Amino acid sequence: HFKLNFSCVVSSASRTSDTGGTMRFSSWSRNTGPVSVTLNSIIIINITVCYFLEHNFEGSVLLSFAARYIQRGWIYFKHSLYYVSSTENTWKDSREDCLQRGADLVIINTKSFKNRTWIGLTDTEKEQTWKWVDGTTPTISFWDTGEPNSLVVDEDCGEIYFYERENSWNDAPCDTKKVWICEKNL
Repeated sequence: HFKLNFSCVVSSASRTSDTGGTMRFSSWSRNTGPVSVTLNSIIIINITVCYFLEHNFEGSVLLSFAARYIQRGWIYFKHSLYYVSSTENTWKDSREDCLQRGADLVIINTKSFKNRTWIGLTDTEKEQTWKWVDGTTPTISFWDTGEPNSLVVDEDCGEIYFYERENSWNDAPCDTKKVWICEKNL
């Protein structure tokens, strides 16, 4: 066990106050040092704790929930947790991995992602009718010029491909292997 002290500013319409506390964690992997916690891990945990405090979530259950995901390599960003794979897989197997983790492939609403990766966008149900994995149609899109196009073969799955460009999306064959990003909304 070790203690992690944290503090953050919690704002509300009626007050602003500095809130702090102590969390206890166990089951962190151990290195040659006492505990292998990086500065990034501490910052991410601190951001998560502050998020829960700012949104009036109470109790250690919710903090433990977020901490459990962060311990497994998930990243907190803008009210969601993200898992970035370290291996490549097909779109279908990537989505299955996310679902087994209690999440789904990432839905893109901003230009925040700058890596070549599968995203949760597909037109497998009806050609050229693109939908997110939650069944919604994109309200904003970042297709590259001429995309989607099913250029070579049936390309029914969305990816970030031209990540150095403003519009980075490409349609690709679903059976090719790429890294993926899972998203779990809080």
